[in-house]
Amino acid sequence: MATQMTPAQHTDPLEGWSLPAWTYRDAEFYELEKERVFRPSWQIVCHESDIPARGDWHTLDYIGESVIVVRGEDDTLRAFTNVCRHRGSRLVDGSIGCAKKLVCPYHAWTSDLDGRLTGVPDSASYPALDKNASGLVPVELEVWRGFIFVRLTNDGGPAVAEMMAPYEQLIEPYRFEGLTALGRVTLRPREVNWKNVGDNYSDGLHIPVAHPGLTRLFGKSYGVEAEPFVDRMWGELSDRPSVNLSERLYQRLLPEVSHLPTERQRSWQYFKLWPNVAFDIYPDQVDFMQWLPTGPTTCLIREISYVLPDNRREMRAARYLNWRINRQVNAEDTVLIARVQDGMESRSFSMGPLSDKEVCLKNFCKRMREIIPEARQGEQPAAGWSHA
Repeated sequence: MATQMTPAQHTDPLEGWSLPAWTYRDAEFYELEKERVFRPSWQIVCHESDIPARGDWHTLDYIGESVIVVRGEDDTLRAFTNVCRHRGSRLVDGSIGCAKKLVCPYHAWTSDLDGRLTGVPDSASYPALDKNASGLVPVELEVWRGFIFVRLTNDGGPAVAEMMAPYEQLIEPYRFEGLTALGRVTLRPREVNWKNVGDNYSDGLHIPVAHPGLTRLFGKSYGVEAEPFVDRMWGELSDRPSVNLSERLYQRLLPEVSHLPTERQRSWQYFKLWPNVAFDIYPDQVDFMQWLPTGPTTCLIREISYVLPDNRREMRAARYLNWRINRQVNAEDTVLIARVQDGMESRSFSMGPLSDKEVCLKNFCKRMREIIPEARQGEQPAAGWSHA
């Protein structure tokens, strides 16, 4: 396994250690994560192609907030909290829809697609109402290569484009902007802390141990590296036919993709953006995966595949086989993260040593300790510590 890392000053005694187990189950730590990690972080909503027409909208619910992204009459994409300014009612239900106006189902307060409050029944009975100050609350939005991201607060952190800048030349040939959805968003609840999902995603050492299929496909080519806000993992498909039927057929049937350079024709690339969004980039498709916290020991994995137009039978077969292969990988990872979450309940475990090859985990732990310094404590503090 190849590992790349930048030279580091080993001045922090905790640099070679994981986060303590209590941070993966503590309710107070979770509340701080929502405020300090998730409110200022970029969260992926969908692709521009998912909301192509005026009035089309898409929602994302996380950490007690609901965000709606809508395409306005001027074709501009905007994001708002999915909340009426009158009594706090949710404006729309579900994840997708289309509307000429956003009408609250409680009292019919009406907003245009640009967020302006334009209709209030019996408006004369609200003498203190200022319509201009009562429109929908905007949420920051960024479109990166066709994918739509939002963040609830801006703490000065980098834009998505800045985060991904080290890899723009690598990603450009995949033509993200032209992608369209293959199927629907899949939601998979998991009984684990969100960090366990992310740790597992960026962990290269478990591949040869726990993923026999990926090991057959990649051999020893799997590598990992870490940039400040992005982890990258990769593997090159082996020419040696796999003993597994789905894998062997994928190796044989995956067709050439004319717009990809030679070195990407049989390469699988993985990127994890801080703190919880990932792109799996294959020659045949692009998936995004996002793990949203729902409690101290629960989360929701949200994922969907996107493809470029290609009706070749070989490509259709490759996409199906890709799904079969990764369905097995997901099943294996589900067992792994549950074992870790269960093991973290033991009083015998606090922190674990990190290998110099675990550069992604080291970066993540360092950033979490900077954001929430109490994560440096090996033992769980007494209740009320976050308010002390």
